[in-house]
Amino acid sequence: MRADAVVFTGVRQVRFMEVEVPDPGPEDVVVDLVYSWISNGTESSFLYGERVTGEQAPRPGDALPFPQVAGYQKVGIVRGVGESVPDIEPGDWVFASISKVNGMKFDSGGHINPSVTHRSQVWKLPEGVEPLAYSGAVLTQVGYNCGFRPDVTPGDQAIVIGDGMVGQWAAQSLSYRGAEVTVLGRHDARLSLLPSPIRSFNTRKEPLSRWLGGRRDIAVVVDTVGDMDAFLEIQPAMTWNSHLVSAGFLGTEGTIDIQRLRAQEMTLHCPSGWTKQRMDETIAGIHEGWLQTLPLITHKFSAAEAENAWMLIMEKSEPFLGVVLEWRSKP
Repeated sequence: MRADAVVFTGVRQVRFMEVEVPDPGPEDVVVDLVYSWISNGTESSFLYGERVTGEQAPRPGDALPFPQVAGYQKVGIVRGVGESVPDIEPGDWVFASISKVNGMKFDSGGHINPSVTHRSQVWKLPEGVEPLAYSGAVLTQVGYNCGFRPDVTPGDQAIVIGDGMVGQWAAQSLSYRGAEVTVLGRHDARLSLLPSPIRSFNTRKEPLSRWLGGRRDIAVVVDTVGDMDAFLEIQPAMTWNSHLVSAGFLGTEGTIDIQRLRAQEMTLHCPSGWTKQRMDETIAGIHEGWLQTLPLITHKFSAAEAENAWMLIMEKSEPFLGVVLEWRSKP
Protein backbone atom coordinates (compact mmCIF):
# COMPACT_ATOMS: atom_id res chain seq x y z
CA MET A 1 0.00 0.00 0.00
CA ARG A 2 1.38 3.41 -0.94
CA ALA A 3 1.00 6.71 0.91
CA ASP A 4 2.26 10.30 0.77
CA ALA A 5 4.42 11.40 3.67
CA VAL A 6 6.70 14.10 5.04
CA VAL A 7 10.10 12.42 5.34
CA PHE A 8 13.28 13.61 7.02
CA THR A 9 15.94 12.14 4.73
CA GLY A 10 18.95 13.64 6.53
CA VAL A 11 20.01 16.52 8.74
CA ARG A 12 17.91 19.55 7.71
CA GLN A 13 16.58 17.64 4.68
CA VAL A 14 12.81 17.40 4.21
CA ARG A 15 10.94 15.74 1.34
CA PHE A 16 7.29 15.20 0.53
CA MET A 17 7.39 11.76 -1.03
CA GLU A 18 5.62 8.48 -1.55
CA VAL A 19 6.31 5.71 0.98
CA GLU A 20 5.22 2.14 1.56
CA VAL A 21 2.78 1.33 4.38
CA PRO A 22 1.63 -2.10 5.53
CA ASP A 23 -1.78 -3.41 4.60
CA PRO A 24 -4.25 -2.74 7.43
CA GLY A 25 -4.87 -5.51 9.92
CA PRO A 26 -7.99 -6.46 11.90
CA GLU A 27 -7.26 -3.91 14.67
CA ASP A 28 -6.28 -1.04 12.36
CA VAL A 29 -8.08 2.10 11.26
CA VAL A 30 -7.30 3.70 7.89
CA VAL A 31 -7.59 7.49 8.00
CA ASP A 32 -7.64 9.98 5.13
CA LEU A 33 -5.86 12.99 6.58
CA VAL A 34 -7.23 16.51 6.53
CA TYR A 35 -4.81 18.26 8.92
CA SER A 36 -1.56 17.36 10.67
CA TRP A 37 0.11 19.64 13.23
CA ILE A 38 3.89 19.98 13.30
CA SER A 39 5.59 19.57 16.68
CA ASN A 40 8.17 22.32 16.30
CA GLY A 41 10.45 21.26 19.14
CA THR A 42 10.49 17.47 18.98
CA GLU A 43 10.43 17.19 15.21
CA SER A 44 13.12 19.87 14.83
CA SER A 45 15.48 18.10 17.20
CA PHE A 46 15.19 14.94 15.09
CA LEU A 47 15.69 16.97 11.92
CA TYR A 48 18.80 18.65 13.37
CA GLY A 49 20.28 15.29 14.42
CA GLU A 50 19.91 16.04 18.14
CA ARG A 51 17.98 12.85 18.99
CA VAL A 52 18.18 9.19 18.10
CA THR A 53 14.98 8.33 20.00
CA GLY A 54 12.31 10.37 21.71
CA GLU A 55 14.42 10.96 24.83
CA GLN A 56 17.97 9.98 23.78
CA ALA A 57 20.62 12.33 22.42
CA PRO A 58 23.23 10.79 20.07
CA ARG A 59 26.20 9.10 21.70
CA PRO A 60 29.53 8.44 19.97
CA GLY A 61 28.98 5.86 17.28
CA ASP A 62 25.19 6.24 17.13
CA ALA A 63 23.71 6.35 13.63
CA LEU A 64 21.20 9.16 13.14
CA PRO A 65 17.65 7.90 12.51
CA PHE A 66 17.18 8.80 8.84
CA PRO A 67 15.06 8.41 6.84
CA GLN A 68 12.02 8.81 9.08
CA VAL A 69 8.43 9.90 8.62
CA ALA A 70 8.13 12.99 10.80
CA GLY A 71 5.49 13.79 13.37
CA TYR A 72 2.89 12.08 15.52
CA GLN A 73 -0.46 13.92 15.37
CA LYS A 74 -3.27 14.57 12.89
CA VAL A 75 -7.01 14.50 12.23
CA GLY A 76 -8.95 13.06 9.34
CA ILE A 77 -11.88 10.98 8.14
CA VAL A 78 -11.99 7.22 8.53
CA ARG A 79 -11.73 5.36 5.23
CA GLY A 80 -12.00 1.86 6.63
CA VAL A 81 -11.67 -0.24 9.79
CA GLY A 82 -10.53 -3.75 10.60
CA GLU A 83 -12.92 -6.47 11.62
CA SER A 84 -11.87 -6.15 15.28
CA VAL A 85 -12.71 -2.42 15.49
CA PRO A 86 -16.40 -2.23 16.49
CA ASP A 87 -16.62 1.33 17.76
CA ILE A 88 -15.39 3.39 14.78
CA GLU A 89 -17.00 3.56 11.35
CA PRO A 90 -16.05 4.88 7.92
CA GLY A 91 -16.91 8.57 7.74
CA ASP A 92 -16.10 9.30 11.39
CA TRP A 93 -13.81 12.23 12.20
CA VAL A 94 -10.92 11.03 14.33
CA PHE A 95 -7.63 12.11 15.83
CA ALA A 96 -4.73 9.72 15.21
CA SER A 97 -1.22 9.71 16.60
CA ILE A 98 1.49 7.43 15.22
CA SER A 99 0.75 5.35 12.12
CA LYS A 100 2.51 2.43 10.46
CA VAL A 101 5.14 2.73 7.74
CA ASN A 102 7.63 0.40 6.05
CA GLY A 103 11.19 1.05 4.92
CA MET A 104 12.03 3.85 7.37
CA LYS A 105 14.32 4.01 10.40
CA PHE A 106 11.23 3.97 12.60
CA ASP A 107 8.20 1.82 11.78
CA SER A 108 5.79 4.61 12.63
CA GLY A 109 5.27 8.30 11.92
CA GLY A 110 2.72 11.07 11.85
CA HIS A 111 2.56 13.08 8.62
CA ILE A 112 1.42 10.24 6.35
CA ASN A 113 -1.69 9.87 4.19
CA PRO A 114 -3.54 7.57 4.21
CA SER A 115 -2.63 6.61 7.77
CA VAL A 116 -2.82 2.97 8.84
CA THR A 117 -3.18 3.32 12.60
CA HIS A 118 -3.79 0.83 15.39
CA ARG A 119 -7.10 1.38 17.16
CA SER A 120 -5.26 2.20 20.40
CA GLN A 121 -3.86 5.35 18.77
CA VAL A 122 -7.18 6.66 17.41
CA TRP A 123 -9.68 8.90 19.20
CA LYS A 124 -13.14 9.62 17.82
CA LEU A 125 -13.84 13.37 17.91
CA PRO A 126 -16.89 14.80 19.65
CA GLU A 127 -19.85 15.57 17.44
CA GLY A 128 -20.12 18.99 15.83
CA VAL A 129 -16.61 20.26 16.64
CA GLU A 130 -14.00 22.01 14.51
CA PRO A 131 -11.59 19.12 13.73
CA LEU A 132 -8.65 21.47 13.20
CA ALA A 133 -8.72 22.30 16.93
CA TYR A 134 -7.79 18.70 17.76
CA SER A 135 -5.05 18.17 15.17
CA GLY A 136 -2.25 18.83 17.69
CA ALA A 137 -3.81 16.84 20.53
CA VAL A 138 -0.70 14.86 21.49
CA LEU A 139 1.28 18.05 21.97
CA THR A 140 -1.68 19.65 23.75
CA GLN A 141 -1.63 16.61 26.04
CA VAL A 142 2.02 17.27 26.83
CA GLY A 143 1.11 20.75 28.08
CA TYR A 144 -1.90 19.35 29.92
CA ASN A 145 0.32 16.74 31.58
CA CYS A 146 2.80 19.42 32.68
CA GLY A 147 0.02 21.49 34.18
CA PHE A 148 -1.58 18.60 36.06
CA ARG A 149 1.57 16.94 37.43
CA PRO A 150 2.22 19.21 40.43
CA ASP A 151 -0.03 19.74 43.43
CA VAL A 152 -1.76 23.10 43.02
CA THR A 153 -3.74 25.09 45.53
CA PRO A 154 -5.75 28.00 44.13
CA GLY A 155 -3.62 31.12 44.35
CA ASP A 156 -0.29 29.31 44.10
CA GLN A 157 2.37 31.14 42.12
CA ALA A 158 3.44 29.14 39.05
CA ILE A 159 6.13 29.89 36.49
CA VAL A 160 6.23 28.38 33.00
CA ILE A 161 9.57 28.65 31.19
CA GLY A 162 8.99 28.87 27.45
CA ASP A 163 6.37 30.54 25.26
CA GLY A 164 6.01 27.71 22.73
CA MET A 165 2.97 25.50 22.36
CA VAL A 166 3.74 23.24 25.34
CA GLY A 167 4.34 26.33 27.46
CA GLN A 168 1.04 27.84 26.33
CA TRP A 169 -0.95 24.70 27.18
CA ALA A 170 0.89 24.11 30.45
CA ALA A 171 0.03 27.69 31.46
CA GLN A 172 -3.61 27.23 30.44
CA SER A 173 -3.81 24.01 32.49
CA LEU A 174 -2.25 25.56 35.60
CA SER A 175 -4.51 28.59 35.31
CA TYR A 176 -7.56 26.33 34.95
CA ARG A 177 -6.56 24.71 38.24
CA GLY A 178 -6.45 28.08 39.99
CA ALA A 179 -2.75 28.93 39.94
CA GLU A 180 -1.48 32.46 39.36
CA VAL A 181 0.64 31.85 36.25
CA THR A 182 3.46 33.80 34.64
CA VAL A 183 5.06 32.64 31.39
CA LEU A 184 8.72 33.51 30.82
CA GLY A 185 9.31 33.84 27.10
CA ARG A 186 11.36 35.54 24.44
CA HIS A 187 8.79 36.42 21.77
CA ASP A 188 6.23 39.20 22.17
CA ALA A 189 4.08 37.73 19.37
CA ARG A 190 3.77 34.43 21.24
CA LEU A 191 3.33 35.98 24.66
CA SER A 192 0.48 38.09 23.28
CA LEU A 193 -1.45 34.87 22.58
CA LEU A 194 -1.71 33.97 26.27
CA PRO A 195 -5.31 34.18 27.48
CA SER A 196 -6.25 36.32 30.48
CA PRO A 197 -5.43 36.13 33.38
CA ILE A 198 -2.06 34.51 32.52
CA ARG A 199 0.80 37.01 32.82
CA SER A 200 4.03 37.14 30.84
CA PHE A 201 7.59 38.40 31.08
CA ASN A 202 9.97 38.73 28.12
CA THR A 203 13.43 37.64 29.27
CA ARG A 204 14.97 38.83 26.02
CA LYS A 205 14.05 42.43 26.92
CA GLU A 206 14.72 42.40 30.65
CA PRO A 207 16.81 40.20 32.96
CA LEU A 208 14.94 37.53 34.88
CA SER A 209 16.49 38.86 38.09
CA ARG A 210 14.44 42.03 37.72
CA TRP A 211 11.20 40.06 37.70
CA LEU A 212 12.27 37.80 40.55
CA GLY A 213 13.32 40.61 42.87
CA GLY A 214 13.33 39.25 46.40
CA ARG A 215 10.33 37.00 46.06
CA ARG A 216 10.11 33.64 47.83
CA ASP A 217 6.61 32.54 46.85
CA ILE A 218 6.93 30.36 43.73
CA ALA A 219 5.27 26.98 44.24
CA VAL A 220 5.60 25.50 40.74
CA VAL A 221 8.11 25.80 37.91
CA VAL A 222 7.40 24.10 34.58
CA ASP A 223 10.37 24.07 32.22
CA THR A 224 9.14 23.38 28.68
CA VAL A 225 12.34 24.26 26.79
CA GLY A 226 15.16 22.57 28.70
CA ASP A 227 16.60 25.68 30.34
CA MET A 228 18.35 24.53 33.51
CA ASP A 229 20.06 27.89 33.93
CA ALA A 230 16.68 29.62 34.22
CA PHE A 231 15.48 27.07 36.77
CA LEU A 232 18.62 27.47 38.88
CA GLU A 233 18.09 31.23 38.91
CA ILE A 234 14.47 30.77 39.97
CA GLN A 235 15.09 28.06 42.57
CA PRO A 236 15.96 30.38 45.50
CA ALA A 237 12.55 32.03 45.02
CA MET A 238 10.71 28.71 45.35
CA THR A 239 8.80 27.66 48.45
CA TRP A 240 9.15 24.62 50.69
CA ASN A 241 7.35 21.59 49.18
CA SER A 242 7.46 23.17 45.72
CA HIS A 243 7.50 21.42 42.35
CA LEU A 244 9.75 21.34 39.29
CA VAL A 245 8.19 19.88 36.13
CA SER A 246 10.92 19.24 33.54
CA ALA A 247 9.51 18.66 30.05
CA GLY A 248 12.03 20.33 27.75
CA PHE A 249 14.57 18.19 25.89
CA LEU A 250 17.90 18.61 27.70
CA GLY A 251 20.07 16.42 25.49
CA THR A 252 23.27 15.78 27.43
CA GLU A 253 22.76 18.84 29.67
CA GLY A 254 20.15 17.36 31.98
CA THR A 255 22.29 16.78 35.06
CA ILE A 256 20.66 17.96 38.26
CA ASP A 257 21.96 17.77 41.82
CA ILE A 258 19.09 16.22 43.74
CA GLN A 259 20.66 17.28 47.01
CA ARG A 260 20.06 20.88 45.93
CA LEU A 261 16.32 20.15 45.83
CA ARG A 262 16.20 18.50 49.24
CA ALA A 263 16.35 21.60 51.44
CA GLN A 264 13.08 22.77 49.88
CA GLU A 265 11.66 19.21 49.82
CA MET A 266 11.08 19.85 46.14
CA THR A 267 9.34 17.28 43.93
CA LEU A 268 10.81 16.65 40.48
CA HIS A 269 8.40 15.54 37.74
CA CYS A 270 9.65 14.18 34.40
CA PRO A 271 6.63 13.82 32.06
CA SER A 272 7.05 12.19 28.68
CA GLY A 273 4.86 10.73 25.95
CA TRP A 274 1.13 10.24 26.10
CA THR A 275 -1.43 7.86 27.57
CA LYS A 276 -5.04 7.07 26.71
CA GLN A 277 -6.35 8.61 29.92
CA ARG A 278 -4.44 11.86 29.40
CA MET A 279 -5.49 12.01 25.76
CA ASP A 280 -9.13 11.49 26.77
CA GLU A 281 -8.86 14.30 29.31
CA THR A 282 -7.06 16.59 26.86
CA ILE A 283 -9.68 16.10 24.15
CA ALA A 284 -12.35 16.82 26.77
CA GLY A 285 -10.50 20.02 27.76
CA ILE A 286 -10.39 21.21 24.16
CA HIS A 287 -14.09 20.44 23.79
CA GLU A 288 -14.92 22.30 27.02
CA GLY A 289 -12.94 25.32 25.82
CA TRP A 290 -10.45 25.83 28.62
CA LEU A 291 -7.68 24.31 26.50
CA GLN A 292 -7.43 26.73 23.57
CA THR A 293 -5.69 25.54 20.42
CA LEU A 294 -6.97 27.43 17.38
CA PRO A 295 -5.55 30.83 18.49
CA LEU A 296 -2.06 29.29 18.46
CA ILE A 297 -2.15 28.39 14.75
CA THR A 298 -0.17 31.00 12.87
CA HIS A 299 0.59 29.23 9.57
CA LYS A 300 -0.96 26.63 7.27
CA PHE A 301 0.77 24.95 4.34
CA SER A 302 -0.33 22.38 1.82
CA ALA A 303 1.23 19.05 2.83
CA ALA A 304 3.02 19.01 -0.53
CA GLU A 305 4.71 22.25 0.56
CA ALA A 306 6.05 20.71 3.77
CA GLU A 307 9.59 21.68 2.83
CA ASN A 308 8.51 25.35 2.85
CA ALA A 309 6.91 24.88 6.26
CA TRP A 310 10.19 23.54 7.57
CA MET A 311 12.17 26.34 5.97
CA LEU A 312 10.06 28.75 8.02
CA ILE A 313 10.71 26.78 11.20
CA MET A 314 14.44 26.38 10.58
CA GLU A 315 15.17 29.88 9.32
CA LYS A 316 12.70 31.70 11.62
CA SER A 317 12.14 34.17 8.80
CA GLU A 318 8.99 35.49 10.48
CA PRO A 319 7.16 34.98 13.78
CA PHE A 320 5.36 31.64 13.99
CA LEU A 321 3.95 29.20 16.51
CA GLY A 322 1.43 26.56 15.41
CA VAL A 323 2.21 25.26 11.90
CA VAL A 324 -0.40 22.97 10.30
CA LEU A 325 -0.21 20.92 7.11
CA GLU A 326 -3.38 20.70 5.02
CA TRP A 327 -3.73 17.42 3.13
CA ARG A 328 -6.69 18.33 0.91
CA SER A 329 -5.24 21.56 -0.46
CA LYS A 330 -2.98 21.96 -3.47
CA PRO A 331 0.23 24.03 -3.48
